[in-house]
Amino acid sequence: MFAQIITIGDEILIGHTVDGNSAHIAAELNRIGIRVQRIVSVSDQEEAIIRALEEAVSEVDLVLLTGGLGPTRDDITKKALCACFHSPLVFDKKVFRQNEKMLAARGIGMNKLNRSQAEIPRDSIPLKNETGTAPGLWFDRGGRVVVALPGVPHEMANILTKEVIPRLTKRFKTPVVIHRTINTFGTFEARLAELLAGFENTLPPHIRLAYLPSYGIIKLRLSLNGSDRTTLEKERDDYQSELEKIVGKYVWGYDSDTLEELVGKELAARGATLSLAESCTGGTIARMITSVPGSSRYFTGSVVAYSNAVKKEWLGVDGKMLSACGAVSRPVTEQMARRAMEKFSTAYAVATSGIAGPTGGTPAKPAGTVWIAVANKERTISEKFLFGNGRQKVILRSAHAALHMLLQLIRRYPV
Repeated sequence: MFAQIITIGDEILIGHTVDGNSAHIAAELNRIGIRVQRIVSVSDQEEAIIRALEEAVSEVDLVLLTGGLGPTRDDITKKALCACFHSPLVFDKKVFRQNEKMLAARGIGMNKLNRSQAEIPRDSIPLKNETGTAPGLWFDRGGRVVVALPGVPHEMANILTKEVIPRLTKRFKTPVVIHRTINTFGTFEARLAELLAGFENTLPPHIRLAYLPSYGIIKLRLSLNGSDRTTLEKERDDYQSELEKIVGKYVWGYDSDTLEELVGKELAARGATLSLAESCTGGTIARMITSVPGSSRYFTGSVVAYSNAVKKEWLGVDGKMLSACGAVSRPVTEQMARRAMEKFSTAYAVATSGIAGPTGGTPAKPAGTVWIAVANKERTISEKFLFGNGRQKVILRSAHAALHMLLQLIRRYPV
């Protein structure tokens, strides 16, 4: 079964807003066996919305729209839906009461614009919005289903999860689709494809392997579809085992695992603590670590030692070493890690020092050169990376590389 997604809003077309809603919707549809055939973005114009909607319903059985359901003048999705389905607006008392209660709880009075949120196309079913005042709208016409969702991401996601997906699984008979994602680090996409070429040739038509690279991390996703979940799960496990025989040394996690979450789990399981000394990554690793709930159990603190003065005066890096080797060097980065571990009294520490670019490089140390060190009380391990051009790319690849090195250190040499 196929679906199309239509995102509505001038802010997307002029580049002010990144369309994350489509990615979220597509992932949720894929999870229940519905494939997205096309994603279209259109402006806040009634004619454009109607044209995109009419084209979509002529091609697929399911269309999801997101955006333009708010109370302001530029929110015209409801108007376009009314015109497309010849369905005038009617006042829904249940939606009104729900919105009145929600606004009262926030200390906001009901005005004319908020009241208009309770006006919905007569032939639609309102979908409860627990976090906002714009209800989702469900149309079922001539065997086709059209769903309109708010553009606010958390409102869209809430309605999609609690209202739309359960209705879709009842309304349509879809195939069983399962996935397994194998997360790798330490090589590049073309090399993995080379290693797995023979493996891919053995895959039957209902199993696909996708390569999903992102800042040094390459996710290998096995997707299987069929009619029997038990059979598919056995096939998935068997093919995963074969894949890991080939590239197992690069595997660090699965599915939705993140490096920062796995690092946290390993530290918490050992009752161990972590500190950081970041230079070129500028606190990015600390942000990733502290994004994990419960990180206060194992993360003690961090210093962004961006200048040589901070490296010397706060961390205690040897000034003569800095002058002789430069900040972007093995000896300095290793000492940064050891000094951080001493300063914060932690079991593990990570340090980064590099040239994020685009300026500041030299022939000997071009932009993108990064040294990373990880340490515990028994050993310090460091590695030099050449991450190329692109400041944000260098920072994120450095952060991922540092967390991966730390994960390997904790797993191989626990304290």
